[in-house]
Amino acid sequence: MTVLTSANGIIALLDEEQPELKVYALQQLNSLVDEFWAEISDSIEKIEILYEDTAFAQRELAALVASKVYYNLGEMDDSLTFALGAGKSFDLTDSSEYVATIISKCIDKYIHLRTSSDNTIDPRLQDIVERMFQRCADDYEYEQAIGIALESKRLDVVNSIIQKGDSGKLLSYVLDVCMTLVQNLEFRNEVLRLLVELYKSLKNPDYISISQCLVHLNDPISCANMLQGLIEKKDELMAYQISFDLEENATQDFLSRVANELPTEPVPESKENGMEVEQPNTPYKKIRSILSGQESIRLHLEFLYRNNHTDLLILKNTKNILESRNSIFHSAVTFANAFMQAGTTSDEFLRQNLDWLSRATNWSKFSATAALGVIHKGQLAQSMNLLAPYLPQEGISGNSSYSEGGSLYALGLINANHGADVLDYLKDALKNTSDDVIQHGACLGLGVAGMATANEGIYDGLKSVLFGDNAVAGEAAGLAMGLIMLGTAHEEAIEEMLQYAHETQHEKIIRGLAIGMSFIMYGKEEQADELIKNLLEDKDPVLRYGGIYTIAMAYSGTGNNKAIRRLLHVAVSDVNDDVRRAAVTSLGFVLLRNPKQVPRIVQLLAESYNPHVRYGATLALGISCAGTGYIDALELLEPMTKDPVDFVRQGAFMSQAMILIQQTESTNPKVADVRKLYEKIISDKHEDHMAKFGAVLAQGIIDAGGRNVTISLLSRTGHANMPAIVGMAVFTQFWYWYPLTHMLSLAFTPTAMIGLNKNLETPRFEFISNAKASLFGYPPALKPPSATPIEKVKTAVLSTTARAKARAKKIEKEKVDHMDVDKEEIKDEEMKEDEKKEERKVQKKRKEESFEILENMARVVPAQLKHIAFKEDSRYVPVKQENVGGIIMLRDNKPSEEEDLIQPRVPSGDVNPRAADEAAPFEPFEYPFDN
Repeated sequence: MTVLTSANGIIALLDEEQPELKVYALQQLNSLVDEFWAEISDSIEKIEILYEDTAFAQRELAALVASKVYYNLGEMDDSLTFALGAGKSFDLTDSSEYVATIISKCIDKYIHLRTSSDNTIDPRLQDIVERMFQRCADDYEYEQAIGIALESKRLDVVNSIIQKGDSGKLLSYVLDVCMTLVQNLEFRNEVLRLLVELYKSLKNPDYISISQCLVHLNDPISCANMLQGLIEKKDELMAYQISFDLEENATQDFLSRVANELPTEPVPESKENGMEVEQPNTPYKKIRSILSGQESIRLHLEFLYRNNHTDLLILKNTKNILESRNSIFHSAVTFANAFMQAGTTSDEFLRQNLDWLSRATNWSKFSATAALGVIHKGQLAQSMNLLAPYLPQEGISGNSSYSEGGSLYALGLINANHGADVLDYLKDALKNTSDDVIQHGACLGLGVAGMATANEGIYDGLKSVLFGDNAVAGEAAGLAMGLIMLGTAHEEAIEEMLQYAHETQHEKIIRGLAIGMSFIMYGKEEQADELIKNLLEDKDPVLRYGGIYTIAMAYSGTGNNKAIRRLLHVAVSDVNDDVRRAAVTSLGFVLLRNPKQVPRIVQLLAESYNPHVRYGATLALGISCAGTGYIDALELLEPMTKDPVDFVRQGAFMSQAMILIQQTESTNPKVADVRKLYEKIISDKHEDHMAKFGAVLAQGIIDAGGRNVTISLLSRTGHANMPAIVGMAVFTQFWYWYPLTHMLSLAFTPTAMIGLNKNLETPRFEFISNAKASLFGYPPALKPPSATPIEKVKTAVLSTTARAKARAKKIEKEKVDHMDVDKEEIKDEEMKEDEKKEERKVQKKRKEESFEILENMARVVPAQLKHIAFKEDSRYVPVKQENVGGIIMLRDNKPSEEEDLIQPRVPSGDVNPRAADEAAPFEPFEYPFDN
C-alpha cells in the first residue's frame, strides 16, 4: 500500500473549476488535516474563499477543514469561529481531541456571554450548546449537563434534565453543587426556589431537603406551612425531625418567625373551682419547644454529662508545672479547663484547686468567672441560679467588678444563641452600671446571647456605651453590635459604626467596630463588596483588618475565587503585619468546604519570611481542617512547631489540636506524638511563655467537652454553622484580648447519636458500629504516678556466679528427691500454662471484634457515621434515610408494647422524686476571690 507523503496534489484540486473536484479535495483534506496541516495552512485562504462563497454547496465542509487547520496552528478563536460555521458537519459525537477542545471552547464562550451583561449570543453557538445538552441526555450524562446548565444560568435545562433522569439523585446533586459551586447569590436563590418546587413534585416529597432550601432562601412562612401540612397529614415525626434540623441550621430570628407563623394553641378553659386545666402537649407545642432550642440543648447537655471522659490528671500535671502567679499561665489553665469541661457541668477541677483559683486577679479573675459559662453552657433554666453568687446585685457592691463582669459574660455564654430569657436582665445590667469592666462583660454577654436577633433596643443600649468612648467598654460594645445585627447587612448600623470608627482615637474601639461590621455582612457575599472595598482602601490598618474579616464572614464556606485572590494579594502586599496575618487566617473561613485545598494554597505562605504570615497559615489550616485529622495539614504544621518565633509555635500547637480533636491513634498515628509534644513544651523551663500558652490551650482543645465534641464549622447537613463560624472568628481575636478565647466554645459540636420517640423521650435501643471498638474509642486515661517506696539497690551478682549457684541447688535437690520426679505433674503444669495462653489469645480476639454494639445517647464521631447500622429486627427505625448522626426521630414498630426509657441524670434545681435514688449534687460554692 502506498503511503501519502504530501498533500500538495490534493490541495491543487482546490484550483479546479469543477465543484465536484473541490468537494473531493475538501473531503480528502478533512481526513488528512491532522497529518498535513502545515502544508494545508499555506493554502488556507483558498479554503476560506470556498466557505465564503454562498453558491458553493459544501461551505460547511470548507469551514470544518479551516477550523481544524487553525486548531493545529493554535489559533483557537479562529478555529472556534469556523467550527460554528461548519454547522451540522461539526460532529459532536466524535471523540477526537479537536472536537473535545472546540466543545470546551464553545461552552466557555457561551457561559461567559450568559453571565455577562451582553446577552447577544450567536445562534450557531447556541445550536452547538443545545446539541451538547441533547448528547448528554442521550448518553445519560445528566450530571455533566446540569453542571454546564448551572454555570450558564439555564434553569430550563436543569429542570428538563432532572425530569429525564433519576429525580431523587439528581436533585440532591443539584443541591450540593448549588451550595458549593454556584457563586452568584441571586442565581443560587433562583436554583433553590426551583429545587423546592421539584422536591414537592416528587412522589414522596423530600421534606428535609426542602427545609434546607427554605433556610437558605430565608423563607420562614413556607417552613411554617410545611410543618403545619405534615402535622395535618399525621406525620408528626417528620415535622419534629425537620424542626430539629431547622434549629441546628437557622438563626434565632428565623426560628422565632417560624414559631409565630404556626397555628396558635387554644387557651384552656377554667374549671368551676377556678383551677386551670393543664394544657395538653400538642404537636405544635412540641415543635415550638424544639425551635426554641430547649430540646436539643437539654439532650446535648444530658449526653455530655453522661459520657464525660475528661482526664483531670492532664490538667493537674499542667497546673503543677506552671507558675500560678504568672497571669498568662493561670489564664491558660483556666481556658484549658473550660474547654475540657465545656457543657459537662463538671466543676470538679475548680473545687479541687480553690487555693490556686484564688490567685486570679484583675482580668484573669474576669476570665476565670467567665469560664463557668463555658462549663455550664446550655443550662438555660439554671443559668441565673448558677451565677447568682457573682452577678451584680442592686445596692450591694460586695464582689469584685472583674468577677461581676465575668459572670455577665458567662451568662451570655451559657445562653449562647438562645438568650431570650436573659436578654432583658443583661440589658438592665448594662444600663445600671458605669463600671467599664462590668459594661465590658455585659456587652459581650448580650452579643453572644442575642446573636442575630436584630434587636433594635439592645443595639441602641450598646451604641450608648460605645459613644461613652471608654476603650474597654467600647471595644466589647462594637463587637456586640455586630453580633446582634449578625447577617442582616443593616445599612444604618454599618454607617454609624464606620463613622464612629473614624472619629474615635481608641484603637481598641476601632478594632471592636471593625470586627462588628464584618459580622453584620455575614453570608452576604456580593452585597458586602462595597463595604469591603471601602475598608481595604482605608489608611487605618485596623479598618483594613476589619475589611479582611468582612471578606472572611461574607464569603465563609463559599470557596469564592475572587475572595481568595483578594486575600492572597493582601497577604503579600499590605504594609501592616496584622492585616497580612488576618488575610492568611481568613483563607481558612472562605475554604471551609474545601479543606483539602488549603494546605496547597498556604504551603508557600507557611514558609514566608514574615512570622505573622506563618502564624496566619497555621490558623487557616486549623480552622478549615478542624476535626478532619487531615495528614497533609499536619505535615505542614509539624515544622512550624519548631519555628524560631514563639507565637508561630503557639498557632501550630492550637491548630494541631483543632485538626486532631476526636482522632485516635488508630485513625491518625500522629495523635500520641502530638500529645507528648504538648507535655514536653509545658514542662520545658526554657520554653517561651507564648508557646506554653498555646500548648496548654491545645491540651484543652484536643480533649474538649469531656472528649465528646468536635470543632465543626459546617452543620451535619452541610450548611455553614453560623454560631461556630462567628465563635471561631471572635476566638482568633484572643491575639489582642485573652477573654475572647472562651468564644471557641461556640464551635464545639457534640458528636452524639440521640434517638427520640414521638413524645421526645429517649428510649433504650441498640445499634451497631461496624468497626473495631479501638478505632473510634476514647483515648486511655493517664496513669497516676505509682506510690511504691524506693527500695535499696541490691548487690550486683555476676551471671557466672548465679549460674554456678543454680547448678549447685539443682544437684542438691536431685540428691534429696532420689531422682523421684513426677513427670505427670510437670505435664499438668505445662497443660495449664498452655490453657492460660489460649485464654489470653481468646480474650485478645474478643477485644478486637470487628463491630461494636452501642446504646442510645452514645458518642459517634463523624468518621464513624458511615459504619453505623440499625439492627434488622430493631424496634426503632430512623425517620431520616441518610444517617448524619445528631438528634434523630425514631419510628416505633411495636407501639403497643411498653417502652423502656432512659431517665435524665443531669442535676437540676427541680425537685424530682426519681432523683432520690441518685447521689445529691455538690453544694454551691463561691470562687475564693479577693475583693
